[in-house]
Amino acid sequence: MYSKWDKWLFQQVDNSALVLFRIFFGFLLACEAFGHIALGAVDKHFLQPQFTFTFIGFEFLEPLPAPLMYGLFILMGIAGLLIMVGYKYRMAMLFYAFVWTYVYLLQKTSYNNHYYLLMLLNYIMVFLPAHRSVSLDAKWNSMLRKEHMSRWIYIFIIAFLFIVYSYASVAKFYPDWIDTSFPKHLMKIRAGDWSILQQEWAHWAIMIYGLTFDILIIPLLLWKRTRMIAVIASFFFHIFNSIIFKIGIFPYLALAFLVFFFNPKAIQKRFFKKKNFYEGNEVIVPSFKKPLLLISTGFLLLMLLLPLRHWMITDDVLWTEEGHRLSWRMMLRNRRGYTTYYIENKKTGSRKPVNYNDYLTKKQSYNVQTKPDFMWQFAQKLKELHAAKGEDIAVYIDAKVSINGRPMQQFTDKKIDVAAQEWSHWSHTEWILPSSLYKNKE
Repeated sequence: MYSKWDKWLFQQVDNSALVLFRIFFGFLLACEAFGHIALGAVDKHFLQPQFTFTFIGFEFLEPLPAPLMYGLFILMGIAGLLIMVGYKYRMAMLFYAFVWTYVYLLQKTSYNNHYYLLMLLNYIMVFLPAHRSVSLDAKWNSMLRKEHMSRWIYIFIIAFLFIVYSYASVAKFYPDWIDTSFPKHLMKIRAGDWSILQQEWAHWAIMIYGLTFDILIIPLLLWKRTRMIAVIASFFFHIFNSIIFKIGIFPYLALAFLVFFFNPKAIQKRFFKKKNFYEGNEVIVPSFKKPLLLISTGFLLLMLLLPLRHWMITDDVLWTEEGHRLSWRMMLRNRRGYTTYYIENKKTGSRKPVNYNDYLTKKQSYNVQTKPDFMWQFAQKLKELHAAKGEDIAVYIDAKVSINGRPMQQFTDKKIDVAAQEWSHWSHTEWILPSSLYKNKE
């Protein structure tokens, strides 16, 4: 006899939604890879810079020479197409996951949460049986073909989406979003040509819509009576983001997830008329049930806990950026900085300012003026470059930063040699001065 949990998690359901998502996902992965080439991102982010800013701890990663780097993205694009048609699915999915992890960790100058989401999804999709129907793998291997999957796959994906969307909403419950000052600032810098979006009512609409959409969209999609309203709201929200913010494939990836909220029978009738629809209700408990539940539950718990880590770090994450990444903190702040780096020869005591143009691209220069992990890494790089010339130097940073259009405030303690400091992912960096964000608000 099966337990209630076994029946709930491992009852078999039709797999049309997962199969359709695989097709959309593979197509979007191909677009992402080929788009990096077509839009010049490979050259701009990996080949032009003298060095890339990796995630801290992955400094050993280096870009490949130009032909190999382009070749890698071409292979990623081909892998995306193979995923779409379901040919050598797991091999293609694992290849894309590994290579995307490499390029993700290799440079964070153009970081956004969507790249992080894509990396996680790549690994999730490696283990899901998305190729067992409407695929070349299933066509050429009848032993592989199945028209059903365990219900836990639906539960896992929906739980993961709920965590992502919920944190995106919770993060917006802070003064600059609630009083519309940040939506106003955001529309000014990102949608200046759209006069309608410069109106006060538009800022209030964006504020309310942003909060309520993220927190309510999953429950509304789950309830049949509100599902179509939620679908329409999703299309409006994500297409708006695509047009205004130009954030690549993410809006369309988010829309692709809608397939998991529709009746599988409707998906099969509309998209896979030749596919047999599974109408059974078997319960198939896998032999690896315990590891499966342990890993999937552990992953969801990690997704729940990681975004909370900034509460254990001194000061406001909006100011320090400590705990900002990997936390679904999306569209929350704009940073501007005016920063000068000074290198001091420890032997002679001579000090001189650093010319960014000698080392950095324009986008890298922006980041080393506004974000503390970039500041620390640039200080380490300067120390390393001068050590190669036989000089032992100290690096002092005089950084003034503005958050969401506020007046500039002193961000760093300019008396501390940043190149001599350690970096911690879990504690406050002492050379970042305390914030006074809400004392000097315009």
